[in-house]
Amino acid sequence: MILFTKLFLAHLIGDFVLQPSKWVIHKEANKAASKYLYVHVCIHFLVTMLLLWDLSSWKLALIITISHYVIDVVKLYSTPLFKNKSIPFFIDQLLHVAVLFGVAYYGNFFNHVVDLFQNLNWVLVTAVVFVSFPATIIMEKLLENMSNQIPVDHKSLPNAGKYIGMIERLFVLLFIIIGRWEVIGLLITAKSVFRFNDLKESNNRKLTEYILIGTLLSFGIAILTGLIYLNLIQA
Repeated sequence: MILFTKLFLAHLIGDFVLQPSKWVIHKEANKAASKYLYVHVCIHFLVTMLLLWDLSSWKLALIITISHYVIDVVKLYSTPLFKNKSIPFFIDQLLHVAVLFGVAYYGNFFNHVVDLFQNLNWVLVTAVVFVSFPATIIMEKLLENMSNQIPVDHKSLPNAGKYIGMIERLFVLLFIIIGRWEVIGLLITAKSVFRFNDLKESNNRKLTEYILIGTLLSFGIAILTGLIYLNLIQA
């Protein structure tokens, strides 16, 4: 685990801390011809060796460096194929982490993967998944008749409300799991403060009632999920 942690830290430093924005722009424009691509992978090699602090580990660092170069080149040439530019970014990061995991546990890779899945808290995973997209769809169905009566605000970001709701439910679930119920009250207060100006300017009672119902329903779903989770793990 320590080896993987060091490799992951080296990746974070090389990919995010020691890679200026102008390097990223230059790589996107020049692809494999970019000089910064090669500087970038060399930095990864050096940072990895520095954190491992063992000259005999140079083969591991070299494998990571070469794979990093290949993954980055594929990403540079495939990114224009995606409408959503965040998709190739996350695929790129996922592949990098997969390589690090494989290098760290290359001697017993299969058993480590099996142990990882066997030791997962599946109840927690289910709870987290439920309060994200499933809970969003449930709320949309419950509030469908009300939402049809609310004028659409074209100034809002697309799907902003959906993602705000998902994030707030994840926070509520986290606070319940760690036993910090008082923070949930602060979260509700903070959301109310941010919403106050919008409601004040709109002067729309239906919108106010809709937001209030939606907020309470969202928090209620998250709290109920958290309570069920606590009861299941204590059973």
